[in-house]
Amino acid sequence: MRRTWVHGTIGLAMAGVLTMGAMGPASAAPAQTSAVAEQLRSTMERLRFQEVLDTAPPSSALARTLVTVDKEATAAGQRSRLLAAAADAKPIVQQPQIDATVIELDSGGKPARSGTVLMSPQYKDGVVVPVDENLRTDAVRWRQWDDAGWYANNARGTVDIVPGRENAEYDFMSPYPASVLKLAVNFGVLRMVDQGKIRLTDTYDYNPTTISSLCGGATSRTVESYINDSLTWSSNGAACALVKLMHDHDYIGTLNQTFQDLGLETIQLKNTNPVNGGRWGNPVTMNSLDTAKLLVLVNGSAGTVWTAPNGDPVKPRAVLSETSRNVFKAKLGQQGFNDMLSSANRCSGTYPARGIPHAVGAPWLQADGTVNVNGSNFGADVRPCNTAAEVSFLHKTGWVNNSASDAGIVKFRGKGGRHYIITVFSNLGTQYVDADRPPLPGGVYPYSYTEKFAKLGAIIDAYEKESTPE
Repeated sequence: MRRTWVHGTIGLAMAGVLTMGAMGPASAAPAQTSAVAEQLRSTMERLRFQEVLDTAPPSSALARTLVTVDKEATAAGQRSRLLAAAADAKPIVQQPQIDATVIELDSGGKPARSGTVLMSPQYKDGVVVPVDENLRTDAVRWRQWDDAGWYANNARGTVDIVPGRENAEYDFMSPYPASVLKLAVNFGVLRMVDQGKIRLTDTYDYNPTTISSLCGGATSRTVESYINDSLTWSSNGAACALVKLMHDHDYIGTLNQTFQDLGLETIQLKNTNPVNGGRWGNPVTMNSLDTAKLLVLVNGSAGTVWTAPNGDPVKPRAVLSETSRNVFKAKLGQQGFNDMLSSANRCSGTYPARGIPHAVGAPWLQADGTVNVNGSNFGADVRPCNTAAEVSFLHKTGWVNNSASDAGIVKFRGKGGRHYIITVFSNLGTQYVDADRPPLPGGVYPYSYTEKFAKLGAIIDAYEKESTPE
């Protein structure tokens, strides 16, 4: 069934349709649900994420070694240990934690409809979160991720991210965002560029007074080079340099307040270390809805996209300059690790399942059509899939053992067609594998997640393709 892009209604006979074409004050309309929200929820339910296997179940000695202060510092070591443990994997002990949002955009890039779904041991079939016309909800008590608490406390968090939500309808512990936090970091740095505090061409001497295994040692490069590496191949060292750069300018508090002022209240870059830019732990928070809204701002559109909690209109062109938005999008479009909602680096057609059908960026393509990202070889000739690619996918992935995340902007490569933002956060990181996961040949970069995420990406994209005339 096809829908037309009309502000005010969608061509479906459904109750509770949400449209966002005309933005009013925060309390102008009650929160409602939408067709894409139910599509997202039913897809997540059908994919049966609870059937994954756990390579480090809570009773194992390995499980006790995986929690670190800098959660991504030991990622490579974790990966090898978890792969070695895969033969003894056990069924996951409870329903996984998943937070997903889709925001459909109109031809001008403004939000038209949205859907946010939460899944957890408390909401095993998934629940649609009511979101108002300002892409905001007060129906959820958002809790900070707690590694041990997901097991010990039945996935109930104890630290509130947003104050004053004690009586909210839903209670949800937000998964750690992993390297998707680099979206927040680079947003802050590009805001500093726009405000004249720094320039992209400036050379920044990163001289940490304390060396961390996450960040590495001293470097000296341009700001744009750090941005490029943190976004395109997820360099932790580059991102640490950018975090320290913001600390040097006393800008982290300003950035966190900016997120609050824009109505992105769960995005908070808290507790990072000012001397080296590290200490990426659970106090760093992002949920799928606010991350999708952040990408609305990065994507850009004319006029107001929503009204902030303080009543101010939020206009993408006032938040980031066109130059900064173009830099941001160009880097996301050259993503090297296309593993979660996408499986573009594989182009196998078997395992993992095909995800969002986009092309791999040119920097990573070898002469034989395979993908190699800084020495990580993906082993498959992707040229047939690149030729057949239907959309662009400007995105950032993230993973640690108990975190899997992907957030990006999808746009049809031709005239018109589908244009939407999709963000997913989950605890199903590299610790969890599919029961039928085939062995990989030596030297090939292992698939990072359950292929159920790639299936989710493909199903949602097919839905948007069918729903949106091209």
